Amino acid sequence: MTDAGEFNLESLFASRVPEPAPMRVINRAKYDFAIAYPDPETVPTEALAECVRDAVAEEGRELAIYPHDQGYPPLREYVAGKLARDRGIETEPDNILLADGSSQPNHILIEALIDPGDVVFTECYVYSGTLRQLQRFSADIRGIECDDDGMLPDALEAAIVQARNEGSRPKLIYTIPTFQNPQGWTMTLERRQAMLDVARRQGVAIIEDDCYVDLRIEGENVPSIASLDGDGIVNYVGSFSKITGPGMRLGYVAASEEMLLRLRPIKSGGGVNQFASWAIHRFAERHLDDHIRKINGVQRTKRDAMLSALGENFGSEATWSRPDGGLYVWLELPEGGDFVDAQEAAWEAEVGYQAGPIFSPDGVSARNYARLCYGYNQPDEIREGIARLADVFSREGQLST
Repeated sequence: MTDAGEFNLESLFASRVPEPAPMRVINRAKYDFAIAYPDPETVPTEALAECVRDAVAEEGRELAIYPHDQGYPPLREYVAGKLARDRGIETEPDNILLADGSSQPNHILIEALIDPGDVVFTECYVYSGTLRQLQRFSADIRGIECDDDGMLPDALEAAIVQARNEGSRPKLIYTIPTFQNPQGWTMTLERRQAMLDVARRQGVAIIEDDCYVDLRIEGENVPSIASLDGDGIVNYVGSFSKITGPGMRLGYVAASEEMLLRLRPIKSGGGVNQFASWAIHRFAERHLDDHIRKINGVQRTKRDAMLSALGENFGSEATWSRPDGGLYVWLELPEGGDFVDAQEAAWEAEVGYQAGPIFSPDGVSARNYARLCYGYNQPDEIREGIARLADVFSREGQLST
């Protein structure tokens, strides 16, 4: 109780309000391996502008009306067709909800499923943005051991059984099965089927975050987990952000009608931005397949530059993933290596990266790991940035080279 006339805003905040956070200042290193930006030269600015012009000419008066709550119907029809063609997922446009990137679909799914203390299972290291969302809803997040083929099914099932035996409520498996963030591997078909079998036996849901799947630069596509599911267990999340530009902020979730009935009222604010939807729809129908081939050719060169530079500069003193696509290499130093302590020195050398603990459910493990993104810088810059990073670790006494 405050004294009369004294206003205390702190006492009024809801119990679930996040911890205070200052306005984020975006500082980017010259050699920016920290964030998964694409090559700015591959953003299809002219084609997108043309598509918006055509859309405004054809449908501009529709701006007088609020967009459809689930998003622009022609784009949802396109997504349904693309999912059937590329991912083996048979779904109807009415079972697709357009949203801001892939983060908002993940957020509303988590809100629909998670009460404080519910147990969520993720890969041992997983995208930090989703970890923050799970923490926001007070989930009990448990990382599951992985190898180069993905999450270990026996470890997953044992963890679910253990949680239930402890009196906790296992609710959800969150996975990025294709070009996993940050570890880079792609889950095999056998592992995908095994994960689905575990989820079915144990009565837990799956979020399949497949936002990187179109960024394949070699190898064969692996069927989606959702394509193996006939029971509404899997909620499939996709995005156009990584294949057009993160600034487009347009993604989607495909789920059962039972799930959509709950997601619709959670997603506040009505339908997604109509300009972005018009642009993406027309661009996708006219150019997307060719554009994906183009950007993947660019990213193959950059990935190869990073892998080569790691071999030249870190040699046998570190190990790293060799992804078949996506945007990430997962770099590991021997025990005792510390990417957290070295981050300031790396920044002074104009090199940015993200250290392992932000990807760990416990927030402290994996100090000897770092995620490196190869999407933004040019190949010669990548080679120079990796050389500078190795020099930092040599000066810090963590490398002998």
